[in-house]
Amino acid sequence: MSIIIYGKNAVREAVASERALKLKIVAKQGKDPIVALARKSSIPVEFASVDELTRMTRNPSHQGFAAICPDFETVDFEEFLHLSKKEPLLLMLDGIEDPHNLGAILRSADAFGVDGIIMKERGNAPLNATVAKISTGAINYVKVALVTNLSVALKKLQENGFWAVASDGEAKQSYDAVDYHCPIVLLVGSEGFGLSRLLLERSDFIVKIPMVGHVNSLNASVATGILLSQISLARTR
Repeated sequence: MSIIIYGKNAVREAVASERALKLKIVAKQGKDPIVALARKSSIPVEFASVDELTRMTRNPSHQGFAAICPDFETVDFEEFLHLSKKEPLLLMLDGIEDPHNLGAILRSADAFGVDGIIMKERGNAPLNATVAKISTGAINYVKVALVTNLSVALKKLQENGFWAVASDGEAKQSYDAVDYHCPIVLLVGSEGFGLSRLLLERSDFIVKIPMVGHVNSLNASVATGILLSQISLARTR
């Protein structure tokens, strides 16, 4: 099975990570460094019209670049139980159905050194071309494991030394009041429903991002980025 990635940044990373099987571009992009990089890696390059790329990608925002790639592969969850890092950081997502949110979360995960993402096999946005474009290629570098039951997965992580930090708008503890110098799995739920009751009950810490404005919630991807930034900053102290 294959998938069509589109958009300059997403295609650049697909080529750089050597996941691309074929690069298709409009003629005016023929001298772009992405083309040279593809040819250096022996990735076939073909020219196409704007209309052809639009039909291929089913989206007019391809920017003149498309790449045919294998389907995105997930990893075995067990791999996350045996990470060699002293302070690994995992991210567990519960019900992130918007591909734009998932793509933005992958981008933040790559930026802040997340070692892997855990999602349910069903009930989340799939790893598709839209997610790849929004992630600006981070999808090629962040490991994702799919599990049938998040609660069971969380229990296994805790049994292997991870501390669970759940994000919830009704929490009493601030997100900057936790000691993150340990193996951490950060739990983030959907904007509409948040984390499931069972995941909240199993968590070691439940934290919130204090807000002083007029709205009482943040976009899931924005909240994830803020929380990951805090963990990264706290670990430098």
